[in-house]
Amino acid sequence: MSTRDVPARIGDLPPIGRPANSALLAAGITTLAQVATRRRADLLAMHGVGPKAVRILTETLTDHNLTWAD
Repeated sequence: MSTRDVPARIGDLPPIGRPANSALLAAGITTLAQVATRRRADLLAMHGVGPKAVRILTETLTDHNLTWAD
């Protein structure tokens, strides 16, 4: 799937970029609660998810009183 076909936003996730969205969709992650069940390192290991996306997700998790699984 081309990143052009990936939505700019998925569910309640913050805007983290289409490559990161594509990686999360491929892993079946569509909500912030699902992100909270994963480890930061697992997301960073996904092609398309970089430090900036993880930083944005970390900030959003904190805003919603959630944390990473690690």
